Amino acid sequence: MATESGKTDSFPRAQPSAATRSPPAVSPPDPDCDCASYRMDERRMTRPHPPDAPARPDAALPRRPDVQSCPGAACDELQREKRKEGKGKGKRKRKRKDDGEMEGTGKDKTMGKKEKNGEEKLKKGKGGGILTNKLFSELCISELTAKAIREMNYTHLTKIQARSIPHLMEGSDVMGSAKTGSGKTLAFLVPAIELLHRSHFLPRNGTGVVVVCPTRELAIQTHNVAKELMKYHSQTLGYVIGGTSMRSEANQLAEGINILVATPGRLLDHLRNTSSFKYKELKCLIIDEADRILEQNFEEDMKQIFKRLPQDRQSVLFSATQTKKVQDFANFTFGKNEERQRKLVYVGVDDSELKPTVEGLQQGYCVIPSEKRFLVLYTFLRLKAREAQTAKAALRGEVGEEQKKVKIMVFFSSCSSVKFHAELLNFLGIECYEIHGQLKQQKRTSTFFRFLKEKSGILLCTNVAARGLDIPEVDYIVQYDPPDDPKDYIHRVGRTARGDKGRGSALLFLLPEELKLLIHLQAARISLTEYVFTEKHVPKSLSQLENIVSGNYFLNKSAKEAYRSYLLAYNSHSMKDIFDIHQLDLKKVAASFCFKEPPKVNLDLESSASRHRKMRKVFGGQSHGIGASNPYGRRGVYDRSKFARF
Repeated sequence: MATESGKTDSFPRAQPSAATRSPPAVSPPDPDCDCASYRMDERRMTRPHPPDAPARPDAALPRRPDVQSCPGAACDELQREKRKEGKGKGKRKRKRKDDGEMEGTGKDKTMGKKEKNGEEKLKKGKGGGILTNKLFSELCISELTAKAIREMNYTHLTKIQARSIPHLMEGSDVMGSAKTGSGKTLAFLVPAIELLHRSHFLPRNGTGVVVVCPTRELAIQTHNVAKELMKYHSQTLGYVIGGTSMRSEANQLAEGINILVATPGRLLDHLRNTSSFKYKELKCLIIDEADRILEQNFEEDMKQIFKRLPQDRQSVLFSATQTKKVQDFANFTFGKNEERQRKLVYVGVDDSELKPTVEGLQQGYCVIPSEKRFLVLYTFLRLKAREAQTAKAALRGEVGEEQKKVKIMVFFSSCSSVKFHAELLNFLGIECYEIHGQLKQQKRTSTFFRFLKEKSGILLCTNVAARGLDIPEVDYIVQYDPPDDPKDYIHRVGRTARGDKGRGSALLFLLPEELKLLIHLQAARISLTEYVFTEKHVPKSLSQLENIVSGNYFLNKSAKEAYRSYLLAYNSHSMKDIFDIHQLDLKKVAASFCFKEPPKVNLDLESSASRHRKMRKVFGGQSHGIGASNPYGRRGVYDRSKFARF
């Protein structure tokens, strides 16, 4: 199909093969193709919502008839070639954070280039951003822990660390709340390690500290941070998570794990079934990301865990967001005022701040019709993939080192949707990783660590990667499917702009019917900027995508599963007034999954009419009355017909 410039929008052609599970690799698309770069209109209109003005999502901004919404932070990047032709005045280069910066670090910015051995020079002086003026060297901790902290290049404490560590060292129960990327992990690990060190805890004493995390990846990450902190300690460390062998975990528990990191379900399994699990001398229970644990229906599991663990223990509860459900859960965790054996301290770092997200985060949204969503995502990722390939070439010395390294995370609403889009994008020549709940644990772990170490790359994921994961230098967070509520939005965008003075961009895709979500976001003090683009720059190659998917058996099957799971996830949305599945145009939704017509799938969904018919049936409103208990149908009041038995 020809564009206005006379060139042809095309996707890479490849002969589909049904003989193998993995589609064949294809050559990348033509770099001169117009669909590869959104030549953004210089006169594009953007207008942020005033923070103090009420949101008006239904009142559209003034637009030209040929203007549509476009990826927010990407717009500036997509005009790179035009900017180079201009004077380039006022252009600011973004400073990169240090390599490998972990959550809650006290690292300062580096000066100059990195040395070959990977060591970096630290700036001395006062902290800034999320950091305080207090140093780790001023804490009353053992030299073993202090030495490990110095080797991890942590200098200043963050706000949540400075306020919570003293209370935890005193043995008080603590309920902490702070923004994502503010250092909560170190805030509870350092006191826990010191507690066991001062108690001279040994492996034969069993488990002294249990850290409960909502996801497997977060549990592994917490375990790795604790491993670095305990480098010079004699206490033992381990983790138990779902998807791994319970027998091997039971053997490790029998040998004695002093600090245990676990997911709720697997921890309860061991409490019930592993007789060699020694936990009667437990001194501290730590619950990280408490709101996420409650969302995953682990509340009953946690109550069973509380009943089995010793009551005379220190309890710590941390979360990035505080909800009514979390407060009720905290009352159950810490007990009522008259029942508490320890002093309860609430540490809320960001309670007085207006914005629930960090200052270095640039946030935007774009309104895109269903049938164009994948085309916009494809073009955006294709451009960034080129930058990533250029960055990898720079590491090999093939091009200049000034090229930018780009890391992107794209969030979807279902596992099948992640799987399909990862297969399709890889088929089209855009290399990307995937993490979701249907992957085997070994694959999830290896993918997580590969993306963690990569300098640039693309990760497609579900909300399993939205909590607590500290992935260095993520540049863009793209929410292809909108979050369930503002709290989920906060956690998703929290994967970027992490640490002290971190920078990043977040982009939210919305359908025209979903604009009311902005009202809820603004009620949560989240203000987004709308970005628009001209529709003529959207690649018009949907028919080629449809041919690719229909011609490949495995892609077609995966697309059907993704289409079905998307509709089921949409129907399960908590905001029914905004996300109403009965208002969707299924033909346009099917087009976003590269179908010409909506495929036949079993959804088991009820319409309002079917619910009304069921209500009539329950209350005896059926017209004929035929049923299992009345096979002859309804009889009138004066029906005196008799039936004889033979």
